[in-house]
Amino acid sequence: MFFRRKGWLRSEFDEKLLEQLNRLKTDWNNQKSLVEKSFDPSPEAISQAKLAEAKYFFLFREAKKRNVRVRM
Repeated sequence: MFFRRKGWLRSEFDEKLLEQLNRLKTDWNNQKSLVEKSFDPSPEAISQAKLAEAKYFFLFREAKKRNVRVRM
């Protein structure tokens, strides 16, 4: 009875993980382009870009470890 929910919960959290992964990827790309386009980027902007990159790759490794696949 309780074990039936496991697959449902896993798929729900996998979907949330993919949504966060996509959101962080766009955030990282925006931060990266902002740093690349500026003439003299501030240290805060550089650190924000590195932080966005670290967050993205952390979730990317988690998705890879959990074998999450994108369904089209």
